[in-house]
Formats: sequence, C-alpha cells, structure tokens
Amino acid sequence: GPKLLIMYAVSSLSVAFGAIVAFVVMRAVHPETVAGDTWGGMAALAGSWIGGGANMLAMKEIFQVDATTFGQFAVVDVGVGYVWMAALIFLASRAQAIDARSGADVSGIEELKRRIEDFRAQHERVASLTDLAMIIGIAFGVVGLAHAVAGPLSAWLGANVSWARTVSLHEPFFWVVAVSTFAGLALSFTRARELEGAGASKIGSLLLYFLIACIGLQMDILALLDKPWLFALGIIWIAVHIAILWGVGRLLKVPLFYFAIGSQSNIGGPASAPVVASAFHPSLAPVGALLGTLGYATGTGLAYLCLLYTSDAADE
Repeated sequence: GPKLLIMYAVSSLSVAFGAIVAFVVMRAVHPETVAGDTWGGMAALAGSWIGGGANMLAMKEIFQVDATTFGQFAVVDVGVGYVWMAALIFLASRAQAIDARSGADVSGIEELKRRIEDFRAQHERVASLTDLAMIIGIAFGVVGLAHAVAGPLSAWLGANVSWARTVSLHEPFFWVVAVSTFAGLALSFTRARELEGAGASKIGSLLLYFLIACIGLQMDILALLDKPWLFALGIIWIAVHIAILWGVGRLLKVPLFYFAIGSQSNIGGPASAPVVASAFHPSLAPVGALLGTLGYATGTGLAYLCLLYTSDAADE
C-alpha cells in the first residue's frame, strides 16, 4: 500500500540526507575523519545502506575506492547497521503494544499476511532439476549479457558523451550492475516470476552470501583502528535516518512493521530485511525480500547524491 511505499522512499532519502549531515558534523568536530578519500568510502556505504552489498561493491569499483578505506567502511556497515537490526528485532516482539499506544491502523498488515499465505499455497512447490537449471541459467545468462553489453556501451559513452566521465558512465562495472538489475526487475513482470515458487530468492540469497564473502576477503579490520571516529560518523548518519523515518511514521500513524521494514530494507538489504520482517510474522518475510530487492535498483543512483556532495566538500 501507499503508506509502506512512502516509508520506504523516506527511508532511502533519509539515508542520503544523513550522509550529508554526518559529513558536515564530522568536518566540524573531527576534520581528519572526513579528510582524503573518506568521501569514496561514504559513497560505498551509502550504496549498501540504500541498496545492499552489490551496490556497495558497485560504488567501490566505479570510483576505485581504496581497499583499506573500503574495508573500514565495511566494518562500520556491520558494526552500526547490524546493531540497529538487533534493535528492530527486539522492538518486533513489542509491536502490538507500540501500535496500540500510537493508534496505528494494522488492518493492512493482516490483509497482507492473508494474501501472502494464499500466494505461497498457490505457487510453492518442490524444486525440480529443470527449475534449478532455469533459475541458474537465467541468473548467469543475464549477468553474461550485462558483461557483453557493458564493455562496448561504456567505451562508446566515454568517447562520445562529454559528461559521461563526470558521473562514471564510462566504467563498465556500472553498466554490469545497471543492466543486470533492471533485467531482473523486468523479468519479474513475466512468467519467470513463477520460479519464486521453486525457491529463486533462496538461491539468490545464497549467491549474495558468496558476494559478501568476496567483499570480506578484501577487508583489513584492524585498519579501522587508524580511524575509530568512523564509528561516530556512522552513528550520526544512522541516527539522522532513524529520526526522520520515525517522525514521518508518527505523522502517518503507520504500524511499527512499516517503520522497521522500511528502514531494514535499506540499511540491511534483501539479505537481512526478510529476517526482520519474519520477526513480526513468518508470512511477511517476502515483503522484506521485495523491498530489499527494490533497493538494488535505487541504491547506486541515490548513492551518487551522497558522492556529489561529499566529494565536492572534500575537495574544498
């Protein structure tokens, strides 16, 4: 419904705005924290907190973020983001009392639970070898197509479009992410969406964990000791996000679930948003997966907003 989508949109925008606020505050309080290439790490973290791990990696590759800086912000991502996730799971057990005090209308959630359970009963099945082959074939086929298109397209834009390099459209990896993301969204309007009944999102989550592991292999966690103030930057950033989202939620009198899933689908992405959603009710897990996946489509673009400000401010 519209209120859930509004909370999701406000959540995304509040993360982008929070990055700017955190940068300004830390530049006043502790300038060394945001000096140098910190802007690149913030852009990568914005990609993660609006989209997910894939967006974070996309921003790293597009803007050639230093591996040490990237590793430091990856630790902030886990240290700050997953503490907030634990807080949301704690609040989920008290959702009924919180909603009763705020006067929230929970009828939409009850209707949503019923519809999701009906959909599952209609489509869920034991995956056959053909189902698994189709899921893997479509996934790697689309990514292969994205790689094939990305090289020539990025080269043509770099050579013929004057402003392409300004926004990194000449980087092949940007187009790999963009083409594969929007091809996946387009397929959701075809019969390919029926593969969800055979566990498509579960296989997608498994592949996502491989991606997260590849990111982790590049980390030097001890490097964060060189910049411990980055945690303060992350706390300010997420505090702005929480305050804005909570304020809008109170204004619209939405259930706690809308607030929690709107936040976690951005901060955590499709890997953890279903976990938070299922803490409210097991049948709501697909809502978290759906909104988390939507973040993949918007995360890289909105992360640019953070980049445009923080990179210019760093140059000053």
